[in-house]
Amino acid sequence: MRSTFHGLETAKRGLFAQQTAMQTTGHNIANANTKGYSRQVVNFVASSPLEVPGITNSTAPGQLGSGVDFSSIKRVRETFLDDQFRNQNKSYGDWSIRRNTLEKIEAVINEPSEQGIRTVLDNFWNSWQELAGQPDNLTARSVVMETAMALTDTFNDIAYKFGDLKRDLEESIKIKVDDANTLITQIAELNGEIYRIERLGDNANDLRDQRDLLTDNLSKLINIDVTETAKGYTITSGATQLVADNETTLLDVNGLPDDISGGEINGFLVSLEHVDTFQAQLDQMVKGLVEGEFDLTIPKGTILPEGTTLTKVDGTELTFSGDATARTVTAEITVRVKGFNGLHQLGYTLNDPLQPGGLFFTTKDGSNNFVAGNIQLNPEIALDIRNIATSTSTYTVSGATGNEEKVIKGNNQLALWLAQMRNALITFDESEVEAAIDGEGTFDENFRAMVGRLGVKTQEAIRQEENSRILTEQVDSRRQSVSGVSLDEEMANLIKFQQAYNASARMITTIDQLLDKLINGTGVVGR
Repeated sequence: MRSTFHGLETAKRGLFAQQTAMQTTGHNIANANTKGYSRQVVNFVASSPLEVPGITNSTAPGQLGSGVDFSSIKRVRETFLDDQFRNQNKSYGDWSIRRNTLEKIEAVINEPSEQGIRTVLDNFWNSWQELAGQPDNLTARSVVMETAMALTDTFNDIAYKFGDLKRDLEESIKIKVDDANTLITQIAELNGEIYRIERLGDNANDLRDQRDLLTDNLSKLINIDVTETAKGYTITSGATQLVADNETTLLDVNGLPDDISGGEINGFLVSLEHVDTFQAQLDQMVKGLVEGEFDLTIPKGTILPEGTTLTKVDGTELTFSGDATARTVTAEITVRVKGFNGLHQLGYTLNDPLQPGGLFFTTKDGSNNFVAGNIQLNPEIALDIRNIATSTSTYTVSGATGNEEKVIKGNNQLALWLAQMRNALITFDESEVEAAIDGEGTFDENFRAMVGRLGVKTQEAIRQEENSRILTEQVDSRRQSVSGVSLDEEMANLIKFQQAYNASARMITTIDQLLDKLINGTGVVGR
């Protein structure tokens, strides 16, 4: 015989199971907009059937069902999609930082613009061309001084901004490393909490969601590989194990792993290299202007300053000293001159007594290190524009005390050479970093190559960032289609579980009526 109350137990289990399903559905609906939340489902299983007691097995067909139980409440999640998302997320974080930095470098270089290097360089060369037409004109000399100061100020300003940008990047790395260490610590703590809960047989769904969200955030900062063990996530970055169970290895900003290959931290590290590269190329440009070697043909009749030493293109050295006749070039020669400073020292200023041209550019700290942040116009020229050298000819005046050599102020040979230097093929120093151009080139070619490379790198970063963003969004969309909460679907489930709950309740009512009939409507004949 089957128990009279068996049906009540079956219906009760149905009530509890459907109630749990409705509560889980409500939990899903409540967290529909919670970032990182994964949809949860109740896994129903038929409860163990009953065997009719007896000496032998029941001859009744089948076993007597006892209703429904729920074996677990699981979150819906695909590890494969998580791995794909994190792989794309690291690329997105990396390229977004690179793009941002390269666009800032473009803003610092500020080309093309009226205040950019190319414009101030053109103004500088043009002022020399004007001075060559009237070498003894003080107004033209003032223009040369002003354009030279504008040029050095522009170099100084760009170098200062590069320094600011570099400091910002270094500070950002510290912040991102701290953020990564915070995430690493939180993930390890969640590993421990999840293990303590799940070893008792429960499913720590919400804690797992929190851990996955933290892991997603970490993947944007640094390249990671995630594997799951019985005690939680093991997270590595290259050869460095960051998380193992509830143990951590925190990042040190002063000793970051060499195999970091993605994420925002890598983006900042690469960005620092970009800043260093373009700063070095700008410094090379300054060195090329001041002391970069180029070929100069000196015509016959040029009178060089006392003690001038020149190196011919075949390596032969020539020294000119003595009176004007001894210092006169007797035949055309081609020599190697060291930059603007070397060329400026081959002529004479307007001052009396005869004074050869000195250094046109000097450094702020008095060293020989000509870089963008250290170059300045020679203070002696800034104080007296007559110290600008333009002439390569002198004449001798006989007097009671002897002969006196004076400059021919109207001679413009040196001014022409200095103006024509804009088109000279300069050898740029490649000892420290790759130059903007290979071998020799003009200043304009060097600067155009530098700006061109910057443009190419920026466009590549824009394209890579856009591609990685699209791929990240696509993977996340697929992940949301699996794990995300659909309100339409949850409402349909709610109605389904509600109807099942109502049916179980109706079954209890029916059994109650049967029992009432059995208890109260039977037992006395004729009642």
